[in-house]
Amino acid sequence: MTGEIHIRAFVPVDAAAVRELFIRVNRLLAPAHLAEAFESYIARSLAEEIDRLADYYASRNGGFWVAVDDDIVGMFGLEAVGDHAMELRRMYVAPGARRRGIARRMLAFAEEECRRRNRPELRLSTSELQQDALALYRSTGYENVREEIADAASNKTLGGGIRRYHFTKRL
Repeated sequence: MTGEIHIRAFVPVDAAAVRELFIRVNRLLAPAHLAEAFESYIARSLAEEIDRLADYYASRNGGFWVAVDDDIVGMFGLEAVGDHAMELRRMYVAPGARRRGIARRMLAFAEEECRRRNRPELRLSTSELQQDALALYRSTGYENVREEIADAASNKTLGGGIRRYHFTKRL
């Protein structure tokens, strides 16, 4: 890794690397007792979203970006929520590239993209399994607007009784 990170729009040639990053990070997050549930979540998310990123985010008036060093080291998406907000989705950093400020840079990029699109609010959610993400959002001015125990699975949440935190920030 050269240390020179840049963020750019996802292009189809990125698909395999993004897919691999998504799978790797989610498998690392999985507690042993939820390994099977995570595999189901991964399969569902691949089919409904990750394996069709361009179409998925275009249909939601959003976009998807990657953070690149020599390779893809991070990723995130934005989708429209109503007329004034965007939702941050799939923000992941490769395990070997963490602690370099990549997530913070991707978050700042996402906020600027919201401003560019005249959407003055960014919403996001994460789980209790992602303590570093929780710390990042709290330290960058995001307000925890609700918490829930997610029982039902979707391409946005594992379910399985995991606590989810929902944040918002006015930009």
